[in-house]
Amino acid sequence: MGIIDQLDTAGALPALDKVIRFAGARHTLISHNIANFETPGFQPLDVDPAAFQAELADAIERRRDGIGGDRVRGGGYGELPMESSREVETLGDGRIRLNPRTSSGNILFHDRNNRDLERTMQSLVENASAFRVATDLLRNRTTALRDAIAERVS
Repeated sequence: MGIIDQLDTAGALPALDKVIRFAGARHTLISHNIANFETPGFQPLDVDPAAFQAELADAIERRRDGIGGDRVRGGGYGELPMESSREVETLGDGRIRLNPRTSSGNILFHDRNNRDLERTMQSLVENASAFRVATDLLRNRTTALRDAIAERVS
């Protein structure tokens, strides 16, 4: 494993990568729901972010325990392999594919549309916030690495 690979899989970087990929894919899904909000018969689709977060937490614990991670240096290094679930599929190249389902908690309108604007907008804001936090943390980490490589003190 080269030095760049070690930097790329150290600490929180793999988890941040997974969160950013998930939030990006989910943002596309929520935007599609909003764009089709008034379409008769359209059924909004979504995935459960709590299920993704639970699987991410399990993957982090497996890495800490040395399962799939770097056993020599401890659980803070190495890849972060995640198990695919019913709704979230982790592909071999790191991409995340969502297999969304229709929610059953909304009111079914006369046009057979199952929509809730407030809930959809809340999901959009929560997802955008998760994306923003993850990208801010990633930016801080890469800035610190760039400063260390350039031998600058922050």
